[in-house]
Amino acid sequence: MNQGSAPLRIAIVAGEESGDLLGADLVRALARQSGRPVELVGVGGRHLHQLGLRSLFDPAEIAIMGFSAVLQSLPRLMMRIRQTAKAIAAAKPDCLITIDVPDFSLRVAKRVRADAPDIPTVHYVCPSVWAWRPGRAIEMRPYVDHILCLLPFEPDELDRLGGPAGTFVGHRLASDPAIRDAALSQLGGGNRGGVRKLLLLPGSRRGEVSRLLPVFGETVRALKSAGHAFQVQIPTVPHVAQLVMDATESWAVKPEVILDEAHKWKAFGEADAALACSGTVALELALARVPFISVYRTDFIARLLGPLLIKVWSASLPNLIAGWPVVPEYFNQYVRPELLARLLPRLWSDTPTRLAQRQGFAQVAEALSTSTPSGELAAKVVLDLVRRRAGARTSPEPLRKA
Repeated sequence: MNQGSAPLRIAIVAGEESGDLLGADLVRALARQSGRPVELVGVGGRHLHQLGLRSLFDPAEIAIMGFSAVLQSLPRLMMRIRQTAKAIAAAKPDCLITIDVPDFSLRVAKRVRADAPDIPTVHYVCPSVWAWRPGRAIEMRPYVDHILCLLPFEPDELDRLGGPAGTFVGHRLASDPAIRDAALSQLGGGNRGGVRKLLLLPGSRRGEVSRLLPVFGETVRALKSAGHAFQVQIPTVPHVAQLVMDATESWAVKPEVILDEAHKWKAFGEADAALACSGTVALELALARVPFISVYRTDFIARLLGPLLIKVWSASLPNLIAGWPVVPEYFNQYVRPELLARLLPRLWSDTPTRLAQRQGFAQVAEALSTSTPSGELAAKVVLDLVRRRAGARTSPEPLRKA
């Protein structure tokens, strides 16, 4: 492959804020390691937009959670899958990188492989095949060449289940300077004032925000009724900010809604405790050493099917990584404001409960750490695959016997 100054053309599909951040981190590392400008095509959000991506459509359209929401959006999602795959195949990129949202992105990858089989495909963030629907692992093999894994046990699980090859690249968050600074602030004392600071993190999808904010509001009311003095901060993302502000207008303690990234990490460094939607933010909190409770409310169909499909003992990533229940987690009918309001003061005060969580978070940080930043490791895997594919395409065909 001629390196020169020709752009490295990368197709990318990222549907959520966390995936958009991973993608941006990887793209910057690809530019550094290849020494070439990176030209992007596909779907992504504000962070990839800053690196030159002109998204085919708003990525919020595919950041959908819950069986009911997916079923309601199915015709539009199928149209977007066809549109995305067609655009990527036509662009003839050096590599397709799909990031998370597997029910969308892997369908795109499958169509691209059928239309343009020479395009290598890397999927970033291993689908939770070790937790539910393990048959997905072997189904990916025909159209995914490699998987970049965030959790240390995932490459072995992929191998056990017959899936594509995987490489543990660590988690971007484990080497994030903002999280490191927040952790140093926490371990140095965090909020030293008399009024407690409570972080509320209801998620980044409209559905999960709508389901959790009423519970969070009732928890705030119960804490205030019990005589606790505290402030509330809600870091959120632009596409749900208005929903958050409207829903919290009449709360017993009016929250500060945070959109600025630097302000968010300052809040993490000063928080005494947090109540958070299960997901990537759980790792952010654990690595920043913020004691927290993990909660989630699913839609009706997921409540019915969940017990049949889920095969893992915990839904909280810090728990799975540490190997023991570091973080208390509550789901659906067990997400009760009075219960949460009794547990949170145990986390924001100097108690054995708070100390045990902090010890667990140290284990999580150690397990996720790598000597090289995750984006650099991921970029090396991608570039090795691109070079191998380019070499295979330019190799002369073997001589045939007359």
